[in-house]
Amino acid sequence: MTLFHFGNCLAFAYFPYLILYKNSKLSEYSSFWPCVKAGGIYMITQLCKMIILATFFPTYEVPVGRIDLHGELMKGAVELFDLVGLYIIISQQIGRGELKILVAGMGWAMAELISMRLLPLWVGARGIEFSWKYLQLSFDANISLVHHVIIAMLIWMWTRNNLEKSVLPIIVSLLLLCSSKQTLLELVGTMFHVSSFVILGINFGMTLIFGLISTHLYIKLCLQDNAWSKTCESECLE
Repeated sequence: MTLFHFGNCLAFAYFPYLILYKNSKLSEYSSFWPCVKAGGIYMITQLCKMIILATFFPTYEVPVGRIDLHGELMKGAVELFDLVGLYIIISQQIGRGELKILVAGMGWAMAELISMRLLPLWVGARGIEFSWKYLQLSFDANISLVHHVIIAMLIWMWTRNNLEKSVLPIIVSLLLLCSSKQTLLELVGTMFHVSSFVILGINFGMTLIFGLISTHLYIKLCLQDNAWSKTCESECLE
């Protein structure tokens, strides 16, 4: 029974990644090793974040029930290094924008899944007692995949030269909100003492809203690029 529960959690966590890889341009362009490279950059970025947190932002003992607001803000600021890591992946990847976004988002999310969630699932989901915690962890892994693809999409749009100036503040605001989302969720959980199911629902709702806005901006930019390409082709024919 314990192995069955572990298998369910593992499949729930990993199968969406496999489905995305097989049914997108990642499989078409054989992008396995670029995704592995993106995962390597993720590991280096997390190591740098740990060194910075340990060196410049030491932890202090906080009384039970109180919030270390300064520490949470500093941790949120260090999360911005994830944006730098994703930017490096996108800038080094060769291909169309869609492929760059998928490689960066998929590779980053997969590395996070292996490093942060595989061991807890292996140790906890095989326990004697059933717990919803590990199904929540698996569902959170799916949200994380969408979350990182959204961030990669926003960074790719930010790098575009033909981006409208009126859209730039929206993209920057979304990037800041996405990078600080986990810190905000932890603050909400500590301040209001809500259950893990509520936090998971808030996480899903925030990701959904960010995704809808980002996808709208992405489609708008792609349509703009197509219109510009057709104009150039017609001018060349003339």
